[in-house]
Amino acid sequence: MASTTRGRRATDFALWAGTVVCACIIAVILLYLFTTHVEFTLTGVATVAFVVFLVLFARLCRNPDTLRSRYTEETLSVASEMLEALQDGLTAESAAAICERLIPQTRASTIAITDTERVLACVGDFADDFPAGSPIHTKATRYVIEHGIVQSFMHPLEVAGENGRTRLIRAGIIAPLKVGERTIGALKFYFNAPRAVNRTQYALVTGFSELLSTQLAIHELEIQKELTARAEVRALQAQINPHFLFNTLNTIASFTRTDPVRARELLREFSSFYRATLDNSGSLIPVTREVAQTKRYLTFEQARFGEDRIQATFEVDDDVADTPVPAFIIQPLVENAVRHALSDEGALHITVRVRASGDEALSIEVADDGVGMDDQTAARLFDASLPKPDAQAPQGGGAGVAMRNISERIHRFYGPHSFARVASAPGEGTTVTLHLDLVDSIFARDDRVK
Repeated sequence: MASTTRGRRATDFALWAGTVVCACIIAVILLYLFTTHVEFTLTGVATVAFVVFLVLFARLCRNPDTLRSRYTEETLSVASEMLEALQDGLTAESAAAICERLIPQTRASTIAITDTERVLACVGDFADDFPAGSPIHTKATRYVIEHGIVQSFMHPLEVAGENGRTRLIRAGIIAPLKVGERTIGALKFYFNAPRAVNRTQYALVTGFSELLSTQLAIHELEIQKELTARAEVRALQAQINPHFLFNTLNTIASFTRTDPVRARELLREFSSFYRATLDNSGSLIPVTREVAQTKRYLTFEQARFGEDRIQATFEVDDDVADTPVPAFIIQPLVENAVRHALSDEGALHITVRVRASGDEALSIEVADDGVGMDDQTAARLFDASLPKPDAQAPQGGGAGVAMRNISERIHRFYGPHSFARVASAPGEGTTVTLHLDLVDSIFARDDRVK
């Protein structure tokens, strides 16, 4: 792995060295032409070539992302493999596997992962100095763990290693690994030169720490047997499905070559999306926040398929904008439309309407003009107990699980007068309506008891 990194740095050095050599050759040619009084036309051609070279060289220097975009693409392409290592939580073995996957894809000379007290894994130049099991060596890492914020430094730090040697860490980026608001460790990138600490590397470290934190939070939710809100947990797990994760990572990777700025924006939005997914788990949130999370989800699907293929309209009445609803009540409906209603050609139009239904109810409607479905399939969308239309019918995984969780939570939170209804026909689209009875909800009952 380390040899791959050294080879990549050698390639960069060769590129810059070649550029300098070309500049020197052109300068010598110009000097020869001017001193030997060669015909003016040749001198002019050489001068123009030199000016063009300078312009291209200046543009290259001002846009370093052009050189690094291929590294970012390779890094994102292994992110899905990296997450697989965390299936059993954050251990010395999983930390070592993650560091080994990351280091050949970055400019870091050393990558380490710690828990709150000790080094779990260290790969790269300082591996012998800070081995697994040794205590945390730097104040910067302790600061990140204590305060839960990303820190970077570009001044040398002298650190005593476990082997007795004092090593000089020239620059680095350290990001917290968090489960909810609790910091459980740190992801550390060390570099051989301060100039390596740039926006691209900072975005990568931050993005990877967010993704790892999300996976760690999922693992913790899975092992907490005392959780009582089982429907909310299942809905959360339905949102964080591997297909959506891998598809989005591949989409971001494709943009790193063609539009690095767009790729950075999507990576930040992706981290925010998953952070909000965890923060909203099992909680009541304003309906506008659920709409915002749905819009963020559509950002990734529009980036994947094209904005002309998925077009969405949101209509939220002002008088219901702050109405609290359970998280993951709208976004799974839109996800189901994208996954199942999008045809091979043409655009899919999705309309989300949130409005009052009478004086004491809330209506949420998600309509699309997609491929539609027959009555039997539509009926099964919220009720898995109904018989399958045929032996090849889907088993209700993914978004189908989220659909039924929505139905369960509606009845549990809003009482028997609330319901989820589906109207659809093949070739004509689908409309899902949620009717939430606010009078008979558990929230209203709690208020009456108080």
